[in-house]
Amino acid sequence: MKGLAGPAASARLVCLGAVLTAVGLLPWLSGRDPALTVLRARSAEQEGTAEALAAIRADLGLDAGPLAVLGRWVSGLLRGDLGTSWVSGTDVLPSVVSGLRVSLGLMGAAFAVAVLLACALVAPVLVRGRESAGAIAAMLASLPEFLLATVALLVCGVWLGRLPTSGWQGPAYVVLPAFALGVPAGGLLGRLVAEALPAVLDERWAELWRGAGVSRARVAAAALRRVLPPLVPQFGMAAVGLTGGAVAVETVFAVPGIGRTALGAATSQDLPLLQGCVLALLALGLAAGALAAIVRRRLLGPVLRDAGLTLPAPRSARTHPVIPLTLAAVLSAAIGWGLLRDPYTVDAKARLLPPDRAHPLGTDGLGRDVLARLGHGAAATVGTAAAVCALSLLVALVLGFLPGIAAGAADIANALPPVIVGILVAAAAGPGTGGAALAVALISWPPLAAHASALVQEVRASAFLTAQRAIGASRWWILTRHVLPSVAAPVTRHALLRLPGIALALASLGFLGLGAQPPTPEWGLLLEESRAYVERAPWAALAPAVALALLAGLAVSAASWSAGRAVPGRIRLCHSSRCRLARFRRAPRRLTALPTAAIRKEPFCENAERAAVREHPRITESAGR
Repeated sequence: MKGLAGPAASARLVCLGAVLTAVGLLPWLSGRDPALTVLRARSAEQEGTAEALAAIRADLGLDAGPLAVLGRWVSGLLRGDLGTSWVSGTDVLPSVVSGLRVSLGLMGAAFAVAVLLACALVAPVLVRGRESAGAIAAMLASLPEFLLATVALLVCGVWLGRLPTSGWQGPAYVVLPAFALGVPAGGLLGRLVAEALPAVLDERWAELWRGAGVSRARVAAAALRRVLPPLVPQFGMAAVGLTGGAVAVETVFAVPGIGRTALGAATSQDLPLLQGCVLALLALGLAAGALAAIVRRRLLGPVLRDAGLTLPAPRSARTHPVIPLTLAAVLSAAIGWGLLRDPYTVDAKARLLPPDRAHPLGTDGLGRDVLARLGHGAAATVGTAAAVCALSLLVALVLGFLPGIAAGAADIANALPPVIVGILVAAAAGPGTGGAALAVALISWPPLAAHASALVQEVRASAFLTAQRAIGASRWWILTRHVLPSVAAPVTRHALLRLPGIALALASLGFLGLGAQPPTPEWGLLLEESRAYVERAPWAALAPAVALALLAGLAVSAASWSAGRAVPGRIRLCHSSRCRLARFRRAPRRLTALPTAAIRKEPFCENAERAAVREHPRITESAGR
């Protein structure tokens, strides 16, 4: 691992420099004249004459060119100067610090809610050994923050009137935003711990402790200490994810945080303020990652710090095929039925109608059929998410063979939530489906690349690959017949599990107006359009929310079922000159051990047989016959 420190550090510096350069050149990356942007920001009615534009360029120093302005901006950063707002004409730094202070308070409260919820989800696993908490946690993690914020605002703020619904003036104003932001994060953390605990409790040391009469509380505490160190980096990524969710939550509750400030700066094209907000969010993400690394080292201690401690493979949940088939049938039926209807027909007389025979899911504020918009929105949401997921899978499989570069680039990508990257892309290229897909694709590959890199290293260290090299196997044969199949299958299942998260990220960008634009029937945009009348017509918001939940359940159950279907393969030994080695298929959970599988009764090469039996003594005696 020490040999990877150099490439990882170099890749980290290169990626950080690329991000800083992109942020510094944001006024020119937008494709619009920066002087005209400033003129429109200051006065929308003033005509953009050549004299006015020249005066603005001279005032802001834009006539020196992009490289000179970039150098001046970087030198200002070194002095702690973030520039001057194009809209208000004030310094950017005080606005960034004020928004960051508010967001830190909100994210701290949300993280406390997430930890409490995760403890509640993990408690049944520790006390009674139940594994159903993982399904509940997955359902909570699939809830969009913006939808949860809207429901919390409607129920607690409007119907009950117990809590304030906008602003930031005291502790009472923190409750609803922290709840909306912390519940999905708590579901994610609870799912990570709940899925890892059963395998840890089945380890040998836990059985010995229980047999020796150690109390259940001490065993549970030791199991938690065993589980937490490998999961702490995931906790850091969850903290960074709170930053992206805070943008939508701050928008719903009108909280003056750094996320809402960045979104407002992108909308008004106040690029210096947007640059300062993005830098603050990037620093916050890097600090969260560094803090997670420090906590992990402290939990491991000096003895296990460099031992590469990992968790055992979780017990594969036996999901009945009826579950994914039922979810797929329901979702496909709704989408297919909606595709047969017109999503753009406006009927002013049919506004906000409840579900009936003519409109099975009701109508929206313009009288359009909700079922039709839900069906046609699947192409914009699920189709785009599938394309982004496939692209991330390909990138991960390539970078899996370059672990140093992948690790360095992943540190920077993990520090930027999709919403922040979406704000940058929208500021440069304008809002749209393509920009939203690009933003999500830029930062969705690191978890898959880390998984692929770990599997590649494990496969390359396997003893049976050494035996194959010894008997004359070519590099291309080993790569295509053993390494890639061993890595691609589990990483593909991992990518399938991440499909709902990618769809939620695209929906979040659509909800914030950074993705698909009206009248496109995109699921996030449907939620945003129905937010104004959710009290009168909740079915318009429930339809895309339930569709996203069904998509999450389908991905989780299908991945669990496919993992349970994975069975050990066979060894085939032949004497052909074109096939001078044993063909192995990796066991689904142990790469370094070959399962005791039946061997086909065919003529085989004596050298290949001896190498295989020597490396894998558990092969049945039928190999010798």
